[in-house]
Amino acid sequence: MTTMRTFAVAINPTASFGKGRDVGPRVVALLRERGHLVHELVAESLVVLRAEAAARLDSGVDALVVVGGDGMVNLGVELTASTGIPLGIIPSGTGNDMARGLGIAFDDPDAAVQGMLAALERGPRVIDAARIDHGAASAAGAALHPGSRRFACVLSAGFDAIVNERANRMSRPRGRSRYTIALLVELARLRPIDYRLVVDGVEHRERALLVSVGNNTSLGGGMKVTPAALLDDGLLDVMIVRPLSRLAFLRIFPRVFAGTHVTDARVVTMCGRRIRIEAEGIVAYADGERIAPLPIDVEVEPGALRVLA
Repeated sequence: MTTMRTFAVAINPTASFGKGRDVGPRVVALLRERGHLVHELVAESLVVLRAEAAARLDSGVDALVVVGGDGMVNLGVELTASTGIPLGIIPSGTGNDMARGLGIAFDDPDAAVQGMLAALERGPRVIDAARIDHGAASAAGAALHPGSRRFACVLSAGFDAIVNERANRMSRPRGRSRYTIALLVELARLRPIDYRLVVDGVEHRERALLVSVGNNTSLGGGMKVTPAALLDDGLLDVMIVRPLSRLAFLRIFPRVFAGTHVTDARVVTMCGRRIRIEAEGIVAYADGERIAPLPIDVEVEPGALRVLA
């Protein structure tokens, strides 16, 4: 006999369009068909959705379920890290990298729900999260608004973050083509960035095109930027791409889908628990979400998340 559970199901507010628009209602229906109490959370924005989800968690649930892509996973991570509340993930986004890393079916919502319920019965998987502290001061010493965010997948603080920043400033075109155009524009302006990194107290001065910090292996729909990263080892993986010509960059880029780019001598990897990243004019992104301008401090939070996977 199935034990009745109480779920808060948060559905991406942008999912009313596109191929994922039916996934949220389908998940709610499946859970109710199995006799569970479901609080369906739909809002006009992520800000409102987050507030409503936080209020529902305060009233008591057996799990928070997020329906959407990695941005929705990030919302779930922010709400459940270090609370003991299990996080269920039903992927319906374009990248779904957290689902990939956890082995969750990312192209079959029914299978994802079945797997989530099975995980709830046997007990959630315990994995790490990462906390980002930002805004204590800029590299030039100017005061910024301090804050803290969490992520579970990958943080970007280089060329890919620059592309994201440009794409977010563009109003047209809509969809992934906007990102492609931003990529082409920034590729034409490709130049090394001067970084100061501190990994577990050891300083590294680098001129680099890319700096990524991974708790999970991939971003962008399967680009394995930190292919050796483990979700539960209490460590974060750092990947640095040293200066390359545009042609060399285009040659090495396809290898990221297999994770073989790390064998190139111009790609440096290391692990650590605490990482500080400093550079002028760079905005960090994590789980696809805009975080803050550098400098930032990133620290692993071992065992902070309980995921239904």
